[in-house]
Amino acid sequence: MAALHLEKVTKIYRKGENEVRALDGVDLDIEAGEFLTLVGPSGSGKTTFLNILGCLDSPTEGTIVYDGTELHSLGEKGLSAYRRDRISFVFQSYNLIPVLTVRENVELSLVIEKKLKAPEIRERSREMIAAVGLEGKEKRYPRELSGGQEQRVAIARALVKNPLVVLADEPTANLDSHTAEDIVELMRRINAERGTTFVFSTHDRLVMEHARRIVTIRDGRVTGDESK
Repeated sequence: MAALHLEKVTKIYRKGENEVRALDGVDLDIEAGEFLTLVGPSGSGKTTFLNILGCLDSPTEGTIVYDGTELHSLGEKGLSAYRRDRISFVFQSYNLIPVLTVRENVELSLVIEKKLKAPEIRERSREMIAAVGLEGKEKRYPRELSGGQEQRVAIARALVKNPLVVLADEPTANLDSHTAEDIVELMRRINAERGTTFVFSTHDRLVMEHARRIVTIRDGRVTGDESK
């Protein structure tokens, strides 16, 4: 079974008497270890799609199955726990906590979960900080980093809990082209070495060029699905 299975997923927003179908019967399978990019014009439904994949929103209709678990069966608390444990996010604005160091930002999700002892949390964060090329910068604060370094911290934070999937919404939007290429190549390397599944939403041609699969969304429907 695919890592993610979507069947007839529909999201309807109602504004007064008007009905907007942000997603309209989406069927899609995403296999474990994919490096997939969602593309389409503004308003096509990409962000809604990512929010639903990330359990930040629920579909009006349809079925979503993550690694054999049907999300609808979990209930609100179960859905929140599943999102916390199995899904990670990388945002264009980094969303680091400014009063925490690099190490503390990376460790935060594990500290909140309270499932691991402090030495294991420390070792996991050290490993991920080194994996994204920031060894030696563990004690720095976000204000002391470049935009590219901040995004590397965000990637380390996303990966430290060994998620089923990493969802990235325009992860290169605030970066110059050289830094953006470094970040995309870093994520490709992590994808290849660790088998982590990445799903992007982007307008960036660079990200599309590095993707192994491009899914096009237009008017809430999948209109293209190309594997490289």
